[in-house]
Amino acid sequence: MKSYLISSTKKSSGKTIIATGLCSILSNIDSLAAFKKGPDYIDPLWLSQASKAKCYNLDFFTMTNLEISKLYKTASRGKNISIIEGNKGLFDGVSLNGIDSNASLAHLLKLEVILVLDCSGITRGIAPLLQGYKGFDSKIKYKGIILNNIASERHENKIINAVNEFTKFKVIGSVHKNKKLDIIEKSLGLEPVFQNTHTSKIIKNISSIVKSSIDIKYLVNKSISAKIKTIPKIVTKHKKYSNLKIGVALDEAFGFYYPDDIDKFKSYGVKIVYFNTLKDKSLPEVDGLFIGGGFPERVTDRLHKNTSMIKSISSFIDSGMPVYAECGGLMYLCESIKVKARKFKMAGIIKGNVEMCDKPVGRGYVELMINKKHPWMNKGDVIKCHEFHYSNIKIKNNSSSYGFKVIRGYGTNGRHDGILYKNLVASYSHLRDTAQSRWIENYLNFIYCIKNNETKTNI
Repeated sequence: MKSYLISSTKKSSGKTIIATGLCSILSNIDSLAAFKKGPDYIDPLWLSQASKAKCYNLDFFTMTNLEISKLYKTASRGKNISIIEGNKGLFDGVSLNGIDSNASLAHLLKLEVILVLDCSGITRGIAPLLQGYKGFDSKIKYKGIILNNIASERHENKIINAVNEFTKFKVIGSVHKNKKLDIIEKSLGLEPVFQNTHTSKIIKNISSIVKSSIDIKYLVNKSISAKIKTIPKIVTKHKKYSNLKIGVALDEAFGFYYPDDIDKFKSYGVKIVYFNTLKDKSLPEVDGLFIGGGFPERVTDRLHKNTSMIKSISSFIDSGMPVYAECGGLMYLCESIKVKARKFKMAGIIKGNVEMCDKPVGRGYVELMINKKHPWMNKGDVIKCHEFHYSNIKIKNNSSSYGFKVIRGYGTNGRHDGILYKNLVASYSHLRDTAQSRWIENYLNFIYCIKNNETKTNI
């Protein structure tokens, strides 16, 4: 199998555009698996749409090396090509020793690196830059480089001549500056596919430009057999939960879910029932809810107008049914969301108001300690997750109970996260079901106990 890590020297170099284009093109040529390094939701949704397959996150913070390798091998089984989009630069990471960098991922999974270079304002200087990258870690295997933001043919020739004269890197493509690409790149970085009605057209335009700019044949291994191995089906782990139905919000407001978490729910025999908070009049018949992240602030008027759904969800929560909400889900369950000068009434279950801000309030990796009041996680455990929200919540009278103490990050107020109300847990932090946080089985056990009038037992 050919395995490529799409990386760069820094963020905002055009990696997502290139990765999206390659996923679309290569998936039409051969069987392809797609991945994204880090906890991001938006890029994987675009890569998934382009490759017509699930895109899985590989994240050193929430996963062990063994878990990363296992997920990568499982999702790549039966595929001839895999594309992994990196985050930031090749050697960037949280740790100074680079153990969580893109380069470390390349070593761990034996990936060939395709380096996307932003060539704005540079010509001959690209050579020492590349020499430095090669010398910094000589064990990295580079498939080649893609030149991005090329100003003209003259600019392109100068850079290619410098690369050929002073380095051993192979130029496998040149992408010229294009205002359409600038607009598209901003769109990819800011809009998830579930809020963009022109995703197919956008991906088609990207594919056309990438196909005409990059040597695609060089990336396809013609010697690989086209025979696809049988991909194993999801095996049910625990028949105990096979009668449970979990409602999952999926629409233009909510759509941030890790695909392996959804797979995990299904592996327990749980039936996932998707519902639309904008169009459906009421909840489906389910035993518990999972309202994930998204951008409810972009469709507040439509959420606000669907009063029958708000009443249905409020009634579900008030009756003591189990609900877990993350970020956008938390915002939806508050009394209101204020966007600039306009305030829109929401569900009102959480006695607080949300206001959108110009800059991130909470951004990056988070560590949480579980409080004794949390209804379905184990007291004292410390879990790793992430947050990314431009909104701030003001709780009335500061009377809310919380399920988490924030050790690292911001959460709802810099000290706590996981607002509790009856059997609702609403958090700004996004959980990931890995060895350090088996939240899904804990949540399913809680739902099972409520449904069967049993006392909750720790997992």
